[in-house]
Amino acid sequence: MKSNIVFENEKLEKSLEKLKNSKTEDKKLYSFLRRAFNDLEENTFCGIQIPKKLIPKDYLQKHNIDNLWKYNLPNAWRLIYTIKNGEVIVLSIILEWMNHKDYEKKFKY
Repeated sequence: MKSNIVFENEKLEKSLEKLKNSKTEDKKLYSFLRRAFNDLEENTFCGIQIPKKLIPKDYLQKHNIDNLWKYNLPNAWRLIYTIKNGEVIVLSIILEWMNHKDYEKKFKY
């Protein structure tokens, strides 16, 4: 199912722009994220759904979500997103990206 990509907030979108303009390894992360966004636009369900009982409470409270997905990026990074279905379009809402260590800590693995 195709979807449109939106960011949870403007700060997150600006973080992506900083990655794009960086001259460090962050530029690689930017290209990984762009590829993930393209994949999500083509198939919003291409990630791995996180079981509801594992969704961190802060996501439930802050984002008022009922589903959570992860997309595995290279170098053990994770893209975290939720899916909202509107009357006309499906949105993949990017919540954040994090390295594997932070992912394991947040999801208590």
